[in-house]
Amino acid sequence: MTRVALAFSGGLDTTVCVPLLEEEYGYDEVIGVTVDVGQPASEFEEAEETAEALDLDHYVVDAKAEFADLCFDSVRANATYQGYPLGTALARPVIAEAILEVAEEQDCTGIAHGCTGKGNDQLRFEAVWRDSDLEVIAPVRELGLTREWEQEYAAEKELPVEGGSGGDWSVDTNLWSRSVEGDELEDPSYVPSTEIYNWTDEPSGETEEIELSFEQGYPVAIDGEEYEPVALIEYLNELAGSYGVGRTDSMEDRMLGLKVRENYEHPAATTLLNAHEALEGLVLTQEEREFKQLIDQKWSKKGYEGLVDAPLVGALEGFIAETQQRVTGTVTIRFEGGKARPVGRDSEYAAYSAEHASFDTETVGKIAQEDATGVAKYHGFQRRLANSVTTDESEDEPEVELATDGGEE
Repeated sequence: MTRVALAFSGGLDTTVCVPLLEEEYGYDEVIGVTVDVGQPASEFEEAEETAEALDLDHYVVDAKAEFADLCFDSVRANATYQGYPLGTALARPVIAEAILEVAEEQDCTGIAHGCTGKGNDQLRFEAVWRDSDLEVIAPVRELGLTREWEQEYAAEKELPVEGGSGGDWSVDTNLWSRSVEGDELEDPSYVPSTEIYNWTDEPSGETEEIELSFEQGYPVAIDGEEYEPVALIEYLNELAGSYGVGRTDSMEDRMLGLKVRENYEHPAATTLLNAHEALEGLVLTQEEREFKQLIDQKWSKKGYEGLVDAPLVGALEGFIAETQQRVTGTVTIRFEGGKARPVGRDSEYAAYSAEHASFDTETVGKIAQEDATGVAKYHGFQRRLANSVTTDESEDEPEVELATDGGEE
């Protein structure tokens, strides 16, 4: 008997994949695997009900802790892509690993997903799966299916779906972010109503301040109370979301070259990233901060590609870990006007002296203010020299008189 494991959500795409894997690919049995990375309970209920209606063996894997740990790694790397925190991109390798483990435990010979050939997720899933000996199958991509065809096929087969994707939009939710795309949102000029948002309220005039604690770059406490990663993220999503924090409307460049419009909600991610960067600003030297921007950018790109286990990432994290040894302390965040703004920071490792920076002190330690005169004289010397040479050359050039007809005499 041949068996294939399917990444299963209970939506339209993965539901139509079940009979297609049997009819078109000849598999005797399909098993569904749903991985919990922080989706709402309603999605698991939908998956369970659909699997039962399809008489599908269904496995649910709890991977919230693993995903939260990766999210916190992304905080240390200040990971964003084109202005928004990585969410779906980071979840996909975690989901793929969990599905692969089930597939191998259940003696599957194939592993499948319901991604199209236009998106990023096909690449992120398969980057993990192609390390195995299992046949990798993508029915929607390989058969060139459209949403309209899938709906007609589902109706013909009397499959238990209502059109998929939870309504007009395609929504992907996990602990770290909620993405919304499709339908009218595909028009870049369309201004969406507030109904597309679920995690964030409209910003009001109300404000609130909290204190976030970090240890070696990892968030560990809120207002002095320690939290495990999953609980901390969930708490901040609710709190920061109530102040309208963490909305992004983005024209995103996908890995295949397509430009798409995405709307995101990420209250906790925005809050933690802002706080972490503020703390790094206090404790890291100028050179470390400048160079770490390059490291963070590379980490973020690999994270977006779903390649967080690449050798390069391991090397990057070596540098990140070294810098994060001093990123321990607290940051005060103020929620106001839809923003999470750092308004205070404190650390025993601060590369800062209030006494030295103060306008009320005459010296900087043993350095007198007048010692800066020589530095000021040298500052910009090459610029002045280069500009003077250029000016001299332009003055030496002969003037050219023009004839009345516009030509040179």
